[in-house]
Amino acid sequence: MGNTNVTVGDAWSIFNNVGALTEVEESQVFFAYDHRGNLSELTTLAAGMVISADQFSYGISVSTFGEDIFSQSQIGLGVAQKLGIASIGIKASYFQTSIEGFGTGRSAVFELGGIAEITPELFFGAHIYNISGASFGKNSIDQLPSVFKSGISYRPAENIMVNIEVEKDLILPPILKVGVEYSLHEKIWGRIGMNNQPQRLCFGLGFRAKRFHIDFASNQNPYLGNTQHFSFNYLFSRK
Repeated sequence: MGNTNVTVGDAWSIFNNVGALTEVEESQVFFAYDHRGNLSELTTLAAGMVISADQFSYGISVSTFGEDIFSQSQIGLGVAQKLGIASIGIKASYFQTSIEGFGTGRSAVFELGGIAEITPELFFGAHIYNISGASFGKNSIDQLPSVFKSGISYRPAENIMVNIEVEKDLILPPILKVGVEYSLHEKIWGRIGMNNQPQRLCFGLGFRAKRFHIDFASNQNPYLGNTQHFSFNYLFSRK
């Protein structure tokens, strides 16, 4: 859906907007593979687990990007609480960057996010990444990206969702993202989305069984070519 994820409450909220974790009904484990431009140096592997409870939801995330010359990895812990029609969450991560010939930098990164049900059909979400302005490491003057994103989600029926989102890195132009998800069948979902910075068109399909979810997505980037994304979720407990 063009990465319009700030209003979506699923297991991947531990990566996208920790405040939306309370929308997850089933505790689950999951992993994903993201392959960009047919280059192994631009591959991301990610995994995590979400534990869902009545008032609180908890999550752990692990991801790695790149290879020996340049790589980034992180592990994070997050918690979210339901507060009436809204929920709010916070996440702390240990972030490591390694560059061949330059060494390794490590830092703590904090995130804050939330989601609110304005009406039964309309939702609002917001998220801030790196709220403390952490750098790549204690000896680095370069700051990790600080990113703010917010958006709305319109869900006129159970089988359709329309998302509009704006993302802004402090030092980069804003990105406008639009995405639509539609149920093609009781267990099959189709997705389409687009971004304007850079221009990117995205397509996806999802299969939702009782105990597992499988998702595949592809997008076209004018600089990197096609990107393929695959993810698998295993649901093991309902709150």
